[in-house]
Formats: sequence, structure tokens, C-alpha cells
Amino acid sequence: MTKNEFSYYRKKMGKTQKEMAELIGTSLKAIHSYEQGWRRVPMHAERQILFLYAMRPENDKRMKDCWQINHCLSEQKQKCPAWEFRAGKMCWFINGTICEGTIQRDWREKMKLCKKCEVFAPLSYKGA
Repeated sequence: MTKNEFSYYRKKMGKTQKEMAELIGTSLKAIHSYEQGWRRVPMHAERQILFLYAMRPENDKRMKDCWQINHCLSEQKQKCPAWEFRAGKMCWFINGTICEGTIQRDWREKMKLCKKCEVFAPLSYKGA
């Protein structure tokens, strides 16, 4: 997550830097560092921010299950944790999903793929 993405999601959630620090369990100084680009946003913080942003009621209405969008075959769905836990709108949040025929394990690599996917589109960063 870039500094601009971090700032975008914080502002879209209507949180001050102090409120965001409290929400994700970090210091205000860390939030400043993320937004200035002095420190990389840790994966656990990125996941939490994206999860909380996705849980906003207006986002749920715009999202569809991944297996519908990607027209997954029954065989593929049976092996995928997104299907197992009926988390098709949150597939991007779950490691081990089977996207493009491959098990996605690494968060950073998975998010590169997810950010291009229609499932994640309603949550996508709308910046430059």
C-alpha cells in the first residue's frame, strides 16, 4: 500500500490520523510515517484498513461474489477458501484463494492480482 493509498482510505473512512492510529492499533507517529512515505505500511495494517473499508455498508451493495464474476467451475470452487467460507466479496482478504488457476499465498503478490480484479474494483484506490 502506497502512502497515497493509505491516505485515501483513511480520508474515505472519515478518520483523522489520530483516530486511524487508534483504529489499527499503532502510534500517531507511525501514521505520519506511512503518509509521508518514510515507512512502508505493514501488511497487517493494510489488511485491516482494507477490511474495515470493505465493511462499510455502501460497499457491500456494490460488490458481487468472486465465483460469479470469474465464472469459476465447480471443481475450482470446491478447492477455494473463498467458496468454503462463503466469502466471495472478501476473496481478496483470504490467502490461498485460487485465482487465475493458481493458489494465491503471498499477500503482496496476491494484492497485485486482486487490485486488477472486478471483485476488488469497488474498493480500489481512486487516486493518481
